[in-house]
This record gives sequence, C-alpha cells and structure tokens, in this order.
Amino acid sequence: MKRIALSLVLTLAFTSASLAQGRPSTLSRSCAANQQSVRANGAIVLGTGGYTYDRFVAHRGFCQFDEYADPAWVPARDTPQCFIGYRCKSGPFWDD
Repeated sequence: MKRIALSLVLTLAFTSASLAQGRPSTLSRSCAANQQSVRANGAIVLGTGGYTYDRFVAHRGFCQFDEYADPAWVPARDTPQCFIGYRCKSGPFWDD
C-alpha cells in the first residue's frame, strides 16, 4: 500500500512540475523568434520584462467578437521595438 501511495505522489509531483512551465520572455529571444512564435501558435502569452506579460495574436480571428486587434511592439534581444503581432483590445477601435 505504501508503494502505491508513493508512486501516486511521485506521479503527481512530476505531472504538476511539467504543467508549471514558464512563459518565454521576449527580451531573451530575437525579434524573428518572437514573431515566429506568434505566427506558429496564433495566440500566445509572452513575458515582456520583469513580471509583465501579455497575450499576443497573429490576427483579429484570435480575438473575441467585441475586441479589435491593436498592433503590438515589444522589446526583443536584438531590437528595442519589435512588431510581434497584435493585442486584443476591448470595444470598437473608434470609441474613446
């Protein structure tokens, strides 16, 4: 019985550790690598420095119906301002 309990605990520990993966940081990767991640995934959460992060999308199709795609520029390893794709913003873009 102890063997089963121990194996269950170890299985859960390894499973939860693999689920708690860190998000890639735009600062540690090149601009091209960041752009490729957004294009390949369609929508991805990336760290943008320190404890900040955001969700970036390839096009408006990854936003909700009441959101619009706003161009997103982030710092990258090789450039201070890299066009990475878009962020989904709430409301129509013509409202202030």
